[in-house]
Parts: sequence; structure tokens; C-alpha cells
Amino acid sequence: MLLTIDIGNTQIAVGIFNKNNLIAHWRISTSASRTEDETWVLLQSLTAAQQIDLNGITGIAISSVVPNVTAAFAKLSIKYLHLNPVIVNYKTSTGLIIHYDNPVNVGADRICNAVAGYEKYGGPLIIVDFGTATTFDVISKNREYLGGIIAPGIEMSSMILHQKAAKLPSVELNFPDTVIGQSTEISMQSGLLYGTVEMVKGFVQKINIELKQDAKIIVTGGLAKLVLQKLDNKFILEPFLTLQGLKIIFDKVK
Repeated sequence: MLLTIDIGNTQIAVGIFNKNNLIAHWRISTSASRTEDETWVLLQSLTAAQQIDLNGITGIAISSVVPNVTAAFAKLSIKYLHLNPVIVNYKTSTGLIIHYDNPVNVGADRICNAVAGYEKYGGPLIIVDFGTATTFDVISKNREYLGGIIAPGIEMSSMILHQKAAKLPSVELNFPDTVIGQSTEISMQSGLLYGTVEMVKGFVQKINIELKQDAKIIVTGGLAKLVLQKLDNKFILEPFLTLQGLKIIFDKVK
């Protein structure tokens, strides 16, 4: 079995593959202060609840945008599972050609998304990932990572509005029935969620103009299913794209 770990700024996605099947997955909060021992206990608890024996893990693949947390998982891998993890970065042999002024700045999660998306759908391709940030990644028909867009994520925007504006409350992330809000809460929900929908539509249109053709579009990340309610059927939901990318990259490397 393969243990895949995608470490984001807010959450960590953990998945276990048995051959090509994702048999279990979890999301846990990201904590830079959590030690490898605490992380191991948490991982044992999660897997035991689904009757998965960690002794059956034969490989580990990690993508991360939080170096301190990467170190904890790397130590855990060696200390408890006696395995050296594959830690994805721009130097990893993925088959992806990265066209970025400084490739070191391309997040490992974005590389994993690009690899998995291209493997399944080919190119040209746009991948929209709704995480701490909302990111857009563009891949050509020739497996080239052309670059992308980074915008504030929905949860981040909501938190900043609440923290920085004294009279703005914290709100649930649900689409209101109307765009025009008749309360502060509904006005914020409209701005956060309908605003994200219009941003996605607008950026996709502009990207397609620059590409001079229409790309396939994948949406992924923790809030992808929520936003997809208001997008049309040309947007394809792939909730475990990053974990699938880790599996593909691990297989290429090994």
C-alpha cells in the first residue's frame, strides 16, 4: 500500500492506495507544532478506525508547502515505517516541462495536480484548486506547465474580512438565494461565493483567449464541490487530484 500526504497551509490530505485504488482518505488540520510522534499517534488512530494496518505500507509520497510539517512527516516515515518518502518538488522526475521563471516557486501540490490532470484528460488543461488560496494552473497539450494564477481563497477572504473589519461577522460558507444581500451576513456570503464563481468564469475565459483554444477544466480542493453548484457542466470535479498525482509520481520515480 502507498501512503500519500498533501500538506497545505490549512489542512493536510492523507490517502492510502492499494494498487491503483484510493481505499481511505482523511483531512486533518495543519499544525507546525505537532511532532512526528504526535502525528504517528493521530495516523494510527485514523487508520485503525477503518481497520487498515500501517504495517502494510510499502511506500510514502509527500507534497508540501509547509517545510516544518514536511520534516515531521519525513521523520515519522523513517522512525515508524522505516521508509524513505518521495518528497515531490520541481526537481522530481514527473514528465512535466515547467515553464516558470523560477521553477522552485511552483508548489508541489500544483505539480501533482498538473501531472494527475494531464494523465487523465490530456491538454490543454486548466486546473482550479480551492484551498487556502484559489489557484489556477495551465497545462499545454504537450505536457508543459505554462504557469497560472494565485488568488485569495474563500476561507482566507472570509477570515480577513471578519478580522480586519470591526462590524463584519464570521459567516457560514453557503450560497445565499439572491446575489443582492439584505443583511450583512448574506451580503458577505454573496461577495465571497458568487464573487468566486464570477472570478473563476472570468479567468477561464481570459486563459482560453490567451491559449487561443478552449481547455478542459478541472476543479479540486476542499471547497470545489461547493463552488461547483454554480458552475456549468464543463467544469469537472476531481476531489482527490493531488493524492492521485502523488501516486502517479511515486510510480514514475520508483
